Amino acid sequence: MELTGTFFYWDWEMQLMEWLQSHLPHEGFGFWLLSNLSAFGEELLLVAIMGFLYWGLNKKFGKYIGINVLMVNVWNPMIKNIVLRLRPYFVEKYHVELLRKIDSNADTMDVAAQGFSFPSGHSSNAVTVYGSLAAHEKKNKLLWTLAIVLPLLVGFSRMFVGAHYPTDVLSGWVLGVIVVLLVPWLRKIIKNRWLFYGVLLLTAVPGIFYCKTDDYFTSFGMLLGFILAEPFEERFVKFENTSNIFRCILRTIGGGLLYFGLNTLLKLPFPKELLDAGTLVSHLIRTLRYAAVIFAVIGVYPMVFKLTGKLWKKKEQAA
Repeated sequence: MELTGTFFYWDWEMQLMEWLQSHLPHEGFGFWLLSNLSAFGEELLLVAIMGFLYWGLNKKFGKYIGINVLMVNVWNPMIKNIVLRLRPYFVEKYHVELLRKIDSNADTMDVAAQGFSFPSGHSSNAVTVYGSLAAHEKKNKLLWTLAIVLPLLVGFSRMFVGAHYPTDVLSGWVLGVIVVLLVPWLRKIIKNRWLFYGVLLLTAVPGIFYCKTDDYFTSFGMLLGFILAEPFEERFVKFENTSNIFRCILRTIGGGLLYFGLNTLLKLPFPKELLDAGTLVSHLIRTLRYAAVIFAVIGVYPMVFKLTGKLWKKKEQAA
């Protein structure tokens, strides 16, 4: 489904991005480094951070980070699909290139896949993740430093690669701060878990009726999966965290492989044309797919830890 959007920008924004792209490298290690600063706000690293905490060191801390990230990733595309701001490289008056695709498998002009521009999802993700880490561990100066520096680097990278206007980045940072403050505050005043989740869902459900891009339905599905997985794990699994860093890493790698593997596997029964159609059916499939993936990795996958825990104990006793 072909989508159209709107243009609005200040000339200084386009001029700044043109200057960055004309003065910074487009190849070699320098380009790789500058463009990959965006990775600090991308899916792979976020899954690794949340997984390392949830599956490894601290389950409660991991869930705290997880619900914040899920909400910012639902609210961000809901705003995008209201504002409908096309990305900078669509502006013909200037010569900003897209140097790093949002969806590497889709055409750069496919708005449904590449998404709208305002606000920057990478920027809001970076503030939410690293800001949540710092807010939870209030006395850790290193985490506070990362919470400031990493979002700045991500925002710079998003402008350099031509994916976002400076005002997209600024608005992404603001949204991230709002989530870091608002979601934990709601959790604090709403003691009943299901009422808390009900309030969050009420804010998220309206997007079903007007959002046209894939990112909303991905995040909405993940939110549903998380909401179902948390009580399932608490009642039927009850896995224990570990302070052994090696085991934390192994659990995180296993969870990451399961996350990406299941996501790929659940696509196989459906034709690619259907998955990419941008219709109600394709969006429903995407939502259910991601709900199933998150339920599996959050609720079911930790069952493995009981078995591996016994094996570790036997190995330690034998040693």
